[in-house]
Amino acid sequence: MPYTHALRTFAFVAASIAVLSGCATAPPAEPPVALDTIACPAEVPAATRCMSGRDAAGAHLLIAMPAQWNGTLVLHAHGGPTLGAPVFSRNVEDLKRWSVIVKAGYAFAGSSFRQGGVAVRAAAEDTERLRRIFVRQVAKPKFTILHGQSWGASVAAVGASMFTDDGTGKRPYDAVLLTSGVLAGGSRVYDFRLDLRVIYQSLCGNHPKSDEPQYPLAIGLPAGAKLTSAELAGRVNECLALNKPVAERTPEQQRKVQTIVDVVKIPANTITSHLTWATFHFQEISQRAGGRSPFGNVGAQYAGSPDDRALNAAVARYAADPQARAAFSADTDPNGRIPVPVLTVHGVGDTTAFVENQDSFRRTMEAAGTAGHLVQTFTADAAHSYLNEPVYPTLLAALSAWAQGGPKPTPAQIAQQCASFEPAFGKGCRFLPDFKPQPLSTRITPRP
Repeated sequence: MPYTHALRTFAFVAASIAVLSGCATAPPAEPPVALDTIACPAEVPAATRCMSGRDAAGAHLLIAMPAQWNGTLVLHAHGGPTLGAPVFSRNVEDLKRWSVIVKAGYAFAGSSFRQGGVAVRAAAEDTERLRRIFVRQVAKPKFTILHGQSWGASVAAVGASMFTDDGTGKRPYDAVLLTSGVLAGGSRVYDFRLDLRVIYQSLCGNHPKSDEPQYPLAIGLPAGAKLTSAELAGRVNECLALNKPVAERTPEQQRKVQTIVDVVKIPANTITSHLTWATFHFQEISQRAGGRSPFGNVGAQYAGSPDDRALNAAVARYAADPQARAAFSADTDPNGRIPVPVLTVHGVGDTTAFVENQDSFRRTMEAAGTAGHLVQTFTADAAHSYLNEPVYPTLLAALSAWAQGGPKPTPAQIAQQCASFEPAFGKGCRFLPDFKPQPLSTRITPRP
């Protein structure tokens, strides 16, 4: 049964590739969605009109129309990904966080996506479905910007390649904004989380414990496992004492913490969160692939510990399943074939989605012959989920002007323009126009 499921998954991805090759027709018309007017969150301007509904696939929708709409729709693909069934509260959280978009005069539309988990193309389909609902039932925007945040940036980058014709010969998206993006592709950017799993286990030996059923760490957790995130955090603290100040840890605990920090290249305060993703997200990814894993570490040579030879001999080794990896890559990895202007921003100290993602994305756009469509900007921030208020109106304005026939902006020009938005949106312009990210291989241990 797992093998059959994997083949079906692979077949679905093959069909998606056919869509990317231009073989698909316009999506069929769908029945209208019931949109209810609801009270807006307090974070958006008082005169904003908010609407909610649920699309034909089951995704929750939330739309916010400012009283003084500038005619541009910002279609928001949220980060995560979250696990479990979709919930409307996710949409409300997104609108609260991104209320500056509405304050700046843009319409906001977000989908919860029809399902949880790491399913990029499905989320891109849900986002495009929301755009069509907005056009049919709310208003026809003069301009549409596809915005992806964090993992949602991969949804937007992939979706902008999937959907290049709205069925009438026009582009569904006029421009793409990618913020704090996971843009190197899931088949590459999550490797460090497997590194964390195997190194943590070699040091701590409690995930799983010796008296528990053993399983390949690359699958995250076996199907039916009852471990909770709180229990996992408890195990981490038993071994590493991350819930205590450094001075209260034993020398052995601190040695283990420092080994992880130096080899995996993540701060100590992110070990638990990354280990959680490497557990529960890896489980979801593996189950989606019929119990197989797209992740492997055969040939990876870890460096930075007090004894690298001993560490490399001690860690478990796993080979990625070829079919699972091919299917995961086809679903999550951007191909760069985006026909409209793309603007990115990333905090250089981001420890959730490493800034080195941006070097990989630039290379992807170059390989696709679309590097001329890309401008990348960086800020002196360590934040991931949200940077600063004036950053987003600045980027939206620069992207709109460029995509509507203006000259391609430079990072220096965008940094300079940000100051003009601070009187209305507050201080927070921290652009670094000269910053260039390093290759992802300098941050994540490469595989042969």
